[in-house]
Amino acid sequence: MEMPDLTPDMLLRAYSIGVFPMAEDRDDPELVWVDPRMRGIIPMQKFHVPKRLRRTIRSGQFNITFNRHFSGVIEGCAEATDGRPRTWINDRIVDLYTSLHFKDHGHSVECWRDGDLVGGLYGISLKGVFFGESMFSRETDASKVALVHLAARLSVGGFAFIDTQFITKHLSRFGAVEVPRSEYRGLLAAALKIDATYNTDYTDDDLEAILAQ
Repeated sequence: MEMPDLTPDMLLRAYSIGVFPMAEDRDDPELVWVDPRMRGIIPMQKFHVPKRLRRTIRSGQFNITFNRHFSGVIEGCAEATDGRPRTWINDRIVDLYTSLHFKDHGHSVECWRDGDLVGGLYGISLKGVFFGESMFSRETDASKVALVHLAARLSVGGFAFIDTQFITKHLSRFGAVEVPRSEYRGLLAAALKIDATYNTDYTDDDLEAILAQ
C-alpha cells in the first residue's frame, strides 16, 4: 500500500509499534509497510565479534566516525553492486531518513581508509533500540568494523538491542537471533522505556569490552 503522506514523525511512530517501510526497488517510488513474522535482533549483552575481525579492528587500518557523512552512507547503501544488483532504498527512503538524521534520530557510522569512505551503516535510534537499516562495504570488513564500533557506543549508551529486521548468516555471527513477532513487540515495549543515549563517546576500554564478549 502506497504511503503518500508519510512524514518523519509518522515513521518514528511506526518503528515504535514494530513496523518499517521498504521499497520494492531502487527506482520504485512507492513504499510498503513491513512487519516480519520473525524478527532479527542482537541483544547488546550477547553481541559477539568473530575472532578474525577482532584482529582487523585492533590493527587500526580503518578510521571510524559517527554522523559525519550520513548522505554518503545512505547513498552507498542504495547503490547497486555486482553482489547486490537491486536495493530497496529509493529516493523517498533517502529523504525520510535524512530528515530523521537532522532530527537526531537517524545516524550513520562511517568507515574510512586514507580519506576515502569505504563502508558504513545507518539506522534509527529510539529510546533503548537502534533500528539498523542497511550497511555497505567497498573494502573487506569495512561495514563489519563499523558495526562493532556502533555496538561499543550503544553499549555505553545503555541500549537494549539492535533491531536487524531480518537475520542473515553474516549477522548471526555477531549474535543475532530470531524472535517471533509477539515476543519482539514485548521486547520493543520494554526497550522503549529506557532513556538510552546515542551521542555518548566510548573509550578504547569500552571497545575492548565489546571485542571480549
